[in-house]
Amino acid sequence: MAKTRSPSACSSPVLYLIALLSIPSFLLPPSSASPPPHFEGFDADDIEDHVTPPPLTTTLSPDDWDEDEFEGIIEQLPQTKASVTPSHSVSEGKTAHKGVAHFYVEILSVSFLLMFLFNYFTGKKENENLALAWAIKFAGKDSIFDKNFSLLGVGEGDDSPLLLKEGQSTFRFYSSGRRFCQGLLATMELKSRHDLIARVYNAVVPCKDEMTIEVTMNDDAMDHVVFALARKKLAKTMLKEVGDLQRFAALVGLPSGRKWVADELAVVAESKEVAGDMITEAVLDQVFGDKAFEKVGRFFISMHFSDQYLGSQRKMLIFKFAIPDMKNMADMTRLVALVPYYIDLIGRYKLSSHARVKTDAARQKVSQEIQRELLNARQEDLKKRKVEARKKLEEAEAKLSAEALRKKEAKDRARQMKKAMPKMKMTRAG
Repeated sequence: MAKTRSPSACSSPVLYLIALLSIPSFLLPPSSASPPPHFEGFDADDIEDHVTPPPLTTTLSPDDWDEDEFEGIIEQLPQTKASVTPSHSVSEGKTAHKGVAHFYVEILSVSFLLMFLFNYFTGKKENENLALAWAIKFAGKDSIFDKNFSLLGVGEGDDSPLLLKEGQSTFRFYSSGRRFCQGLLATMELKSRHDLIARVYNAVVPCKDEMTIEVTMNDDAMDHVVFALARKKLAKTMLKEVGDLQRFAALVGLPSGRKWVADELAVVAESKEVAGDMITEAVLDQVFGDKAFEKVGRFFISMHFSDQYLGSQRKMLIFKFAIPDMKNMADMTRLVALVPYYIDLIGRYKLSSHARVKTDAARQKVSQEIQRELLNARQEDLKKRKVEARKKLEEAEAKLSAEALRKKEAKDRARQMKKAMPKMKMTRAG
């Protein structure tokens, strides 16, 4: 944030010029001005005779004064002259110091503004180049997305842009035209390189360029699957905070008799069957095994698959990766390749009958709990409305006059008596 300049520091250049021109008047000693050449009523000789004082000399003969009457005058004169000189030097020093201080404030303010503007344009360009490098690598011709989706980018023509820029650090990529899914949306959240303060903060507290790939599955192309994979600390956090994982899933331990994910990873799933079917031999060899994860693990954040996702769409596949720099963009190729792989895997996947009975029961139980929660919320809302209506009625009655209140009570009493009277049925005599 730029410093606030004082009004004196923001003065116009004309005022600075006047101040600079006035400095010599403080530096030069005052000169004795000679009288004007002519004054009305006086001649030059009169002025010379009556106005001009005799010269002051410090060497006087003993006959020129009385020692008892003028004692100490000669010694005091030099002291008086010396006492005036420091006053001018102090005033001159204060004026010079004040001008220099204003100059420094102006320089610092202009320098900060120039640095901010330079960082804004360079940081903006860095983010654009990084996003474009990702798009060229994974959405260009003969790339992963080009081979697996028929429509890439935000338009329908061949010249439509691949990326949609939503901010100086936010870029989106859309693709569609693939079986089992409605479409794919990739959102890149890059560092705020255009913000000078954010850049300084990131230098102290490092952060990564991240991207989230969201795949919306077709309603008939995803069975009962609730699954997540992340590092252990993040997996525990997701299990506590993500709604569908909290209701349906739990941590899955290491199965016996088969290869499993790297030690720093944790699996969250609705059942061991789902976890085992999602962690295949292919993904262990390419990405999540011990040796493979050493190469690509620094760019992996999490995966989350759910047919009970709490959002606008129910059946979702969500991938979160870190983005490398432009020179090492190929290092995340295996991670991006997971997206079409899992679209096909989950699109074909079917639970066993035994596992499906359990998942059906779990979903029915959760559905009943949600219905109870909605019913309780409606009842609470109805109670609040009744209390508010009663409060408004009491406030309105308090504002009525005594006569109006008496009429209202009489009307209420008549209504109550009418309700208490027995109903009589009228019949016609034959």
